[in-house]
Order: sequence, then C-alpha cells, then structure tokens
Amino acid sequence: MTDAAEWQPLSRSRTYELVLDQIEEQILAGRLRPGDRLPPERELAGMLGVSRAAIREALRVLEAQGVLRRPQVGTGPESGNLIAGMPSTGLSRLLRVHVALSNFPLDDVVEARVTMERASARLAAGHATPEQLARMRELLDRMDDPELSREEFNDLDTDFHVTVAEAAGNRLIADMTIAVRNALRHDLLRTFDKIADWEQAATRLRRDHQGIYAAVADGDGELAATRVERHIRDFYRKVSALLA
Repeated sequence: MTDAAEWQPLSRSRTYELVLDQIEEQILAGRLRPGDRLPPERELAGMLGVSRAAIREALRVLEAQGVLRRPQVGTGPESGNLIAGMPSTGLSRLLRVHVALSNFPLDDVVEARVTMERASARLAAGHATPEQLARMRELLDRMDDPELSREEFNDLDTDFHVTVAEAAGNRLIADMTIAVRNALRHDLLRTFDKIADWEQAATRLRRDHQGIYAAVADGDGELAATRVERHIRDFYRKVSALLA
C-alpha cells in the first residue's frame, strides 16, 4: 500500500480530461473520422484555451487507446496527429479489463452471454463459411483428446465460442464475446479446478459443443440458438451449485 503522502490532491476536473472530452465529442459528432488529422498542438492549445502540456497528455491517452496515431518527427501536412480506425483488439482489450474489474453479478454475466451468443449462433447458421465450419470441427476434434489439461480444454472451448461469433459476421458481437470470455478466463479455470469428476463434466461440454456445431452446420439458426443458450445456462447452474 502506498503512503498517503505520495498522493496529491486532484482538481475537480483535470484539464487534459476536458481536452479528451472535446476530441471525443468531435469524433462522436462525425466531424473527426479515421484518416483525419488533428490541428498542430500549438494551434489546438490556442483553440481550446489550454496549455500544450494538457494537449500532450490527452494525446498520449488517445494513443494508448488506439484512437490516435502520433506522427514521425518532422513538419508539414503529414506530421499532424492522425485519427486511426480503432482495431478490434483495442476494443476487446478495453471491454475485457472493464468486465474483469467491474465484478458483475453472475446472473448479469449469464444473461449477457446468452443474449450475445444466441444471436451469434443464429447468424452463424446462415453465414458460416466452409473455412469457419472446418475451424469449429478442428477445435471439437482437439477437445476430444483425453490428455488435455483443464487449461488447454478451456482455451479450446473459448476458441470454439469465438469462432461461432466470428462466423456470425457481426464484428461488434464477436469483439464483445472475445472480451467477455477472456475476462472470465481465470474464473473459469478456478471453477474447472474444483470439479471433482472432470471427465464427466468435459464429456458433457463436448456433447453440448457438438450439438451447437451440428445445428450451425445444418443451417438451423433457431436450433443453434436454443442449444447454445441451454449450454450456457446449464453450465452456470452447475457452477453456482459447485461454488455454493
């Protein structure tokens, strides 16, 4: 624990946060888009009536978030700070940390997963490519290996659900699914470690995944959605009983 003397009082609103608010408002309003350049630091500081130090701090935050790409050293039209199209990994990382830190009630996690993964399974049944179906089949085959550790099994389980989400063709749902699964990874592993009859549990999970895959491969969206919901709810019902 840090000493109280190491903490400094904060102003009610730090200036760089106001700069962030202004830039984010321009993005939300559509006045700044990927590929656009911000005004030079000196000009932006004058426009907003703040110090260049506040501008630099705000730009560092945006760069860390993946929103901004800083220029190479130099001057000219290509030297301004560039608004970047935020990659999916950036969004997933932010969501993953948010879910991990927020300590949501288990019921909230279950309902969120059911909502997203029902939609994913239904859409995947109509959009999955042969390559994505082959990837799902490969993951299921690898999960049949009796020598897998519980951690390896969990990672293949996660990859299967993520592949279904990606096959749905909705990038936002896929990114949110990835974020939630990764945020829960350590909790799931701790739960797996508490299961006494692991082989029986793994067999049930394999059977559930096989059923989801079969419905997706057959193009039956409603059946795929029903099976993935039952799979999620049954698993967490058993988890709740185990933890209790």
